[in-house]
Amino acid sequence: MMVAQDSMVDILLVEDNPNDAELAMRALRKHNLANRLEWVKDGAAALDFLFHRGDYTQCPNILPRVVLLDLRLPKVDGTEVLREIRAHAETRELPVVILTSSHEERDLVATYELGVNSFVAKPVAFDEFARTVAELGMYWVLVNRVPPEIRST
Repeated sequence: MMVAQDSMVDILLVEDNPNDAELAMRALRKHNLANRLEWVKDGAAALDFLFHRGDYTQCPNILPRVVLLDLRLPKVDGTEVLREIRAHAETRELPVVILTSSHEERDLVATYELGVNSFVAKPVAFDEFARTVAELGMYWVLVNRVPPEIRST
C-alpha cells in the first residue's frame, strides 16, 4: 500500500499493469503532480480506498481530486468500480477518467452511460502515453475545479 506523503490524495491511479503505472507516475512526477498520488492495482483496492475499508480504514476521509481508472482490472473490473462510485452519494460527483487500452465502442458507451467524466484510450507509443497522462493530470489537478463537498466526506 502506497500512501501519499501528506495523506491528501489528488490522483487515485487504478492500474494493474506495473509498466503502465510506472510510466504514468513518471509522467506525473515530471510535472510535479505525483506527490499526492495513490496507486492501487485492482478494482477491489480502489473501492477500499474510496470507501475507507480494508487497508484504508485509518486513512483520512478525503476523496481524491480525480480517479484515473483502467477498465480491465483483477478482482473488480473498472466498469463495476465506476458503477459503485456513481451509486454512492459521497462519491457520485467524483471526477473519473477511464484510461484504458480498450478501443471498444461498447466500453465507451457503457462508461458514459454510468457517468464517466472522460474516456481516454491509452496511446501505444511511450512518449505519447507519457504526454497524455501528464496532460490529464495537469487538467484534472490544476485546472479543473470541484465543489468543496467532493474534497471531504
